[in-house]
Amino acid sequence: MKKKIVVGITGASGAPYARRLLGVLRDREDVELGVCVSQTAPEVWALECGGDLREAVGGPVWGLRDYKAPFASGSAGWHAMAVVPCSMGTAARIAHGVSDTLLTRAADVMLKERRTLVVVPRETPLGLVHLENLTQLARLGALVLPAMPSFYGKPATLDEAIDTVVGRILDHLGVEHSLVRRWGAR
Repeated sequence: MKKKIVVGITGASGAPYARRLLGVLRDREDVELGVCVSQTAPEVWALECGGDLREAVGGPVWGLRDYKAPFASGSAGWHAMAVVPCSMGTAARIAHGVSDTLLTRAADVMLKERRTLVVVPRETPLGLVHLENLTQLARLGALVLPAMPSFYGKPATLDEAIDTVVGRILDHLGVEHSLVRRWGAR
């Protein structure tokens, strides 16, 4: 059985994290991938990654309000979702149940069905309202995984630093990978 995973991409800075995650997931035969984006995600993608987001996905990208998407309903049985990068506006809407787009509806479905929701904020500094919204997401059952690269594996390139975050996202989505050297591994 394929693991059904949704990737939501917002207009926050951090599109290279989403690009790498999509690259790993779309090449796997054991994953069914759904992708939805915020209104500003394509613009930020073009600035940070170059090119067209929809072309880079290599498959369908569900529309902003296309509630016919299978992951818009809990009965469809999607297993997990990662919102990467997650803007503070999107985090606030998810934290307070504002399902005004397909992306926030899909996240709401993950929370209400008690399925895996990984929220990857890429914002600094964090103000009190950001911290409160992220805390609320954690209380609701989401995993807040800030886009903070680790350095104990001595990444030598930007891509290797990105992989330290994407590897952790994959860990929490339940997807095996070999992107990074594990702590204690030789």
